[in-house]
Amino acid sequence: MNPPKIQAAAAGESPYLAGFISHLAHERRLSPLTVENYRRDVENLLALAGKTSLDQLSIHQIRRFVAQLHGRGLGGKTLARMLSAWRTFYRYLARDHQFTQNPCEGLKAPKSEKKLPDALSPDAAAQLMRVDDDSTIALRDQAMLELFYSSGLRLSELVGLQLQDVDFGNQEVRVTGKGSKTRVVPVGAFAVEALQAWLAVRAQHASPESTALFVNKQGRPISPRTVQSRVDYWAKKLGLGMHVHPHMLRHSFASHVLQSSGDLRAVQEMLGHANISTTQVYTHLDWQHLAKVYDAAHPRAKKKA
Repeated sequence: MNPPKIQAAAAGESPYLAGFISHLAHERRLSPLTVENYRRDVENLLALAGKTSLDQLSIHQIRRFVAQLHGRGLGGKTLARMLSAWRTFYRYLARDHQFTQNPCEGLKAPKSEKKLPDALSPDAAAQLMRVDDDSTIALRDQAMLELFYSSGLRLSELVGLQLQDVDFGNQEVRVTGKGSKTRVVPVGAFAVEALQAWLAVRAQHASPESTALFVNKQGRPISPRTVQSRVDYWAKKLGLGMHVHPHMLRHSFASHVLQSSGDLRAVQEMLGHANISTTQVYTHLDWQHLAKVYDAAHPRAKKKA
């Protein structure tokens, strides 16, 4: 959920904020979106602090700020991100403005209720792949859908793909993930076929010098918003009866591979997770699936009413 709007009196006028933003953008070379997230989080801190100077804030006051935001509906993940931004801000203040304390160090956000990622059933995923249309845009869309589900790509990874990233001989694709880390993931036979069908007509939209794998009608690299829109369009058109987003196909890939193989390390590597604890959420999905099968099939799973 988005943070509630906090009315800040002259938050943007902080003598420290502009320098911090410049530090993030030019020294750390963070993306514009990440820099903007830091800006918003620090502006929230400045608004909460009010007339109290930053070097006078204590850990007890920061804890109270977190409690106030939690009471306004912010979840644990949002608060954890916000605390991380505040800690980073204070480290910058210590380095460049001789601040001697960081009142955010050691504080933890309230725990959020763990929400399992949404995933399609294998039948629903197969239904989504049945794009029965031979227009160039439909062929592009089917290639995107198949690649999402076949290889578990993030949305940013798919839109960033270049022609040279696909290796048809080895049925692999090289993707650039978080932290600019690259990995090679397998591409299934159906996805290979869909990609070849798209590449056969791609020149009808793309200019000869374009290297983006997926382009829009105007020949420009496809945007994340367009991909999101097209995924949901086909989910509705093919009668899935639910909102489907690209990350749901990544979750579906992970849970279905894990259900079939039980190989958590392999799934971690294919997803590009730095820490296996991130991948372990899919073991909960797997157990959820098995528990439903047990309840439905075992003669003594439930007492008769």
